[in-house]
Amino acid sequence: MSCVFCAIVSGEAPAIRVYEDDEYLGILDIRPFTRGHTLVIPKQHTVDLTDTPAATVADMAAIGQRIARAARTSGLHADGNNIVINDGKSAFQSVFHIHLHVVPRRAGDKFSFAKGMVLRRDPDREESGRLLRAALAQLDSAEQD
Repeated sequence: MSCVFCAIVSGEAPAIRVYEDDEYLGILDIRPFTRGHTLVIPKQHTVDLTDTPAATVADMAAIGQRIARAARTSGLHADGNNIVINDGKSAFQSVFHIHLHVVPRRAGDKFSFAKGMVLRRDPDREESGRLLRAALAQLDSAEQD
């Protein structure tokens, strides 16, 4: 099996499971950014946001919210959480089975998602807005056909 998450779902690969229902699995990340770093994955394979149904993304977010609450009320003593989906290689997606990261945070943990990030300005915000509005209208039109 070429997808490690599909192998975990099928029981062919090991993982520490923290959540499971008929359609989703929550597992501890093997390379965690912080203690309790959990991945929420749908059992049905999709690659990224472009081929994942909106309902699946919404379900992943709801499960991630529950895990975030658990991180705050558990012995992990989280003060907050980062919830992230890396969408595509350029956005640092390394396993091409959609998944949501729930990263418990504590005040003063010195972990930064944006460390070294350069602040950039959009040279033409109006044009960027126009491009996105046009693409959204095209998507809406295609969905109605």
